[in-house]
Amino acid sequence: MRFLLVLALATMACEASTAQEMSYGQAEYLNSCAVCHGVDGKGDGVLRDLLIKRPADLTHLSERNGGSFPYSKVFATIDGRYAIASHGKREMPVWGRQFLEDDAKIYGPSGGEVVTTERIHNLAGYIATLQH
Repeated sequence: MRFLLVLALATMACEASTAQEMSYGQAEYLNSCAVCHGVDGKGDGVLRDLLIKRPADLTHLSERNGGSFPYSKVFATIDGRYAIASHGKREMPVWGRQFLEDDAKIYGPSGGEVVTTERIHNLAGYIATLQH
């Protein structure tokens, strides 16, 4: 399983690095999210069948929220550090914690938090562009 994850991430990283113009959010999405949610956000990533719960289709979030993109909820879901335990167990990684671990090594604790927050904002902004 670990080999498949590394292979899938490496493939997506190569695809992301060869693109001519790509937003930070799109690059982050391809590097961190597409392996489960799919390149187009439809929940059809290469690891979807290995997960207990199928990844969410991210292309209809606005539709399911009365036509308005639920930015704060998407941000909080990606971050995951402030999830309420009574809402149940999540299979999705807690990206806020994972990003911060690496970002703090480079930018220090305060700078790492700023960079991590910006990465999550970029992701949420990119997911907003996937809406149908």
